[in-house]
Amino acid sequence: MPYEREGIVQYSADELKRILRDGTARVIDVRTEEEYANGHIPGVPLKPMQRVAEWMDELDPNEAYVFICRSGNRSQKVAQFLRQSGFDRVANFDGGMLAWDGDLVTEN
Repeated sequence: MPYEREGIVQYSADELKRILRDGTARVIDVRTEEEYANGHIPGVPLKPMQRVAEWMDELDPNEAYVFICRSGNRSQKVAQFLRQSGFDRVANFDGGMLAWDGDLVTEN
C-alpha cells in the first residue's frame, strides 16, 4: 500500500509493476546514462536528474508520474522539485532499482 514521505507518495515494487501494467502513470528513470545502460525497466525512458530543468517542460503537469533512481533518494528529490514547480501528481519508487525484482534491459 502506498504511503507518503515528505509530501511525496511512495510506491513499492509490486505497486510499480501494477502501474506499468495498467498505464496509470508515466514512469521515468532519473539515473545517469551509465546506470541506465547497466539495467533498466523495459519501456521506462531515461531523463537524468542532472538535466531536470531541461526536460521538465516536456512533461504535462496534469499527468501522473512515478520517478525511479538507484535507491529512491534522487527520484524523491526530483518528485519534490516538480511538486514545488506545480506538478501535483508526482510519486517515487521507494527503494529504487535496488528494490526492483522484475525484468531488466541492459545496453552493455
